[in-house]
Amino acid sequence: MSASRLTLHASRPRVTDPAAFGRVGVLMGGWSAERQVSLWSGQGVTDALRSRGVDVVAIDATRDNVLRLKEHGIARVFNVLHGTGGEDGTLQAVLDLQGIPYTGSGVLASALAMDKLRTKRLWKAEALPTPDYVWVRSRVELDAAAAQLDYPFILKPSEEGSSVGVSKVKSADQLDAAWRLACGEAAIPRTVMAERYIAGGAHGHEFTCAVLDGEALPLIRIEPDGEFYDYNAKYLSDATRYHCPSGLDSGLEARIQTICLCAFETIGARGWGRVDFMLDAQDRPWLIEVNLVPGMTSHSLVPMAARARGMDYAELCWAILETTLQPVHGAAR
Repeated sequence: MSASRLTLHASRPRVTDPAAFGRVGVLMGGWSAERQVSLWSGQGVTDALRSRGVDVVAIDATRDNVLRLKEHGIARVFNVLHGTGGEDGTLQAVLDLQGIPYTGSGVLASALAMDKLRTKRLWKAEALPTPDYVWVRSRVELDAAAAQLDYPFILKPSEEGSSVGVSKVKSADQLDAAWRLACGEAAIPRTVMAERYIAGGAHGHEFTCAVLDGEALPLIRIEPDGEFYDYNAKYLSDATRYHCPSGLDSGLEARIQTICLCAFETIGARGWGRVDFMLDAQDRPWLIEVNLVPGMTSHSLVPMAARARGMDYAELCWAILETTLQPVHGAAR
C-alpha cells in the first residue's frame, strides 16, 4: 500500500481484508447510449477487484435484474453504469430501496449532474464560473441562440454523456445537422442547450479534475484528436494526447482544484467523480459539467489522474469501493 494512498484517504477507515466488502456487484452495460463504454469500464473494474481477492460479480444491468440484487446476495455495488438509468438517480433510488450501499453519489446529486442545463443554473446561482448558455427548445430558437452566442459555439444534449450528440458549430450551414444530432432519434427529443465556446491560450483549453473521497487529484490537460474532445477522441483514437501533470503553474492548479471541488460539492456529490472545465487565454477556468460515474476504460481520465498520485488501477478501484463503507447522512447520500 503506497504512502500516497495513506495520505489521500487517511480520514476514512482502512480495509485490508477483501471479505469485508461481501459480494460486490459491478453494474455495467445497461440501456443508455453509453452502453459500450460502460461494458469496457465494467470489465476493467471487475478484473481489478478480482485481482485483489474481492468476491465480485459482473452484472450487465437490465431494468429487471437491478430490482433483485439483494435476492442474489449482492452486499454492495460498484456502479459503472454510465448515462441514462445508471447515472441519473434512477439506479441510486433502486439501490437505496434495497438497502444496498453503492459507489458514487446519491439520487439528488446524480439527477442534477446528469442535467447539464440545471447544473449550470445552480453553478451560476453560486457565482461559479461557467460559460454563457441558452436552452434551445426548437430549430427556430437555435438561430436566435447562434446570434446571441456567436460562432463558434457548442450544441449538445443536456442529459447525455461521453460527448454523445455534441457539435462544435462554426457556421450557419452547420446548424441543421448539429440540431438533428443533438435532438437524437428517440420519439421524445432530448433537451438541447447551446453554450459559448471557450477558446484557449498557450496551455490549451480542455481540462479535467478528478475527485476522489473529498480530494482533487492532479489536473489533466487534453489535446484531442479533432475539433474537440468528442466520442472518437475519448474512446477510439490513439492520437488524443493527455498531459498529467498538466503543466500549469502550481498556484493556478491549486486554485482551479478548489473551484472544481466547490462545483462538485455544490450539487451534493460524494465519493468520486470528475469535473470538466475549459481554460481561456487569460488562464480563467470555466466549468462545463460534472460526471459522477466517470469512465474506467484504458483511455479514461480518473485512472490517469490517480496514477499521477501513485495509485495504480487496482488500487483506485479498491479506494472507490472503500467509500461505500462510509456512513450516509440524509438525502444527499
